[in-house]
Amino acid sequence: MIDFDYFCLGIALLKAIVEFSMKVVVYSVKSFETEFWALANAKQHDLTLISNELNAETQHYARGKDAVVVTPEDILDATMLLNLKQLGINKIMTRSMDTAHIDLVKAGELNIQIANAPFEDQSPKGLAEQTVRNLNLWGIEKCVGKACCCLNDCAKK
Repeated sequence: MIDFDYFCLGIALLKAIVEFSMKVVVYSVKSFETEFWALANAKQHDLTLISNELNAETQHYARGKDAVVVTPEDILDATMLLNLKQLGINKIMTRSMDTAHIDLVKAGELNIQIANAPFEDQSPKGLAEQTVRNLNLWGIEKCVGKACCCLNDCAKK
């Protein structure tokens, strides 16, 4: 016979795991990077890996997702940020230290959280691991700390 308290605890843990998982589209993924993404993610998040860069023709892949992951080659100007916001995106992670390709002021106006990859390891493996780390923190409604590039004051910091 199953102990009811343990059963309820198990249900609560499963619910927490499901809520923790994010739906994410990762743009500009090279074929040699897919294994790094699979290993770093370990099936924690629902990742859609596409080789295309983010632009007007590919932005529709973000529909229904919680976050997008971009590279410095993906230009997120005011128009693109507005389009992503209209698709439901509230979180953007760049696979770089640099954020010059993102209009941080417009992102702040739209209440879109921005994170970068601030740590020394900028290899494809390191970037995938940093990205999943940030997704894990966002998934539990935490600030990403040193990776946070938001211009707004964050109550979660």
